[in-house]
Amino acid sequence: MDPADRIERALRAAVAPLSSPDSPPTLIAAVQHAIFPGGSRVRPRLCLAVASACGDAAPALSEATAVAIELIHCASLVHDDLPCFDDAPVRRGLPSVHAAFGQPLAVLAGDQLIALSFEVLAQAALVDALPAPQHAVRAVRLTQVVGRAVGVPHGIIGGQGWESESCIPAAVYRRAKTGALFEAAAVGGAVAAGQDGGAWRTFGQRIGEAYQLADDLLDVSGDPEEIGKPVGRDEALGRPNVAVQLGVHGTRRLLRELVHEAIEAMPSCYHADELRAWVRELSEKLSIARRPPSRLHAGADTA
Repeated sequence: MDPADRIERALRAAVAPLSSPDSPPTLIAAVQHAIFPGGSRVRPRLCLAVASACGDAAPALSEATAVAIELIHCASLVHDDLPCFDDAPVRRGLPSVHAAFGQPLAVLAGDQLIALSFEVLAQAALVDALPAPQHAVRAVRLTQVVGRAVGVPHGIIGGQGWESESCIPAAVYRRAKTGALFEAAAVGGAVAAGQDGGAWRTFGQRIGEAYQLADDLLDVSGDPEEIGKPVGRDEALGRPNVAVQLGVHGTRRLLRELVHEAIEAMPSCYHADELRAWVRELSEKLSIARRPPSRLHAGADTA
């Protein structure tokens, strides 16, 4: 199955149980609005690409990891768009969740997505594709990987927290706010496939850094109508932006260097050539980040 179809099918399966007569219907609509239609889904794609490169011995577990990471990402966008943070009226070319459903439901929708991500991982521990103890141990390790990518100090909550400080350490901020989920995607894909996740940490970090540079470029030179969200927010909110410091050409050069470092950091794996090709394709799409994501597919996120 095509990875994009695999991700969408798994996301819809994860969200389906929420549609219950006992669920507040407007809240469920807000949750679905936050997930569908998606952006580039590059984080779950990365997770499945690494799992595949490592043999993908437990596809249900790798899918659960990919879904959990994407749900966390969607939650972060819902919360990031709130008036208390970025006050963004548009996301992915549509009204942001708080603009469409109001702030209270936006907060609850983001919270629900976080809760659902860990529920998906817990359910994966019950799948019997592997001997039960082995599967459960991997699921617990994956819960730790995702939890680390969410919380303080190295996760997206830490990244968001730095925005309330008077001095923002740029490298720490970018690694937490953007890089954490990319690192989790790479490490999680390897762990789900039964490999050493720690060996994939640098690979994921470099991909995440490159992705952040593409996002910096979009914030400086993107067209809001094309990318589906406001631009110029980093300057307006006083946040670090590499494209402002290095310029467009310097930032693109650094982006390519980071992708090269990612490829060099790849551990030995079954399908290394296929993964390298995927990373190079992603690099090309990120390098032309001023084009709209609808044409890039796996390029800079909307996000």
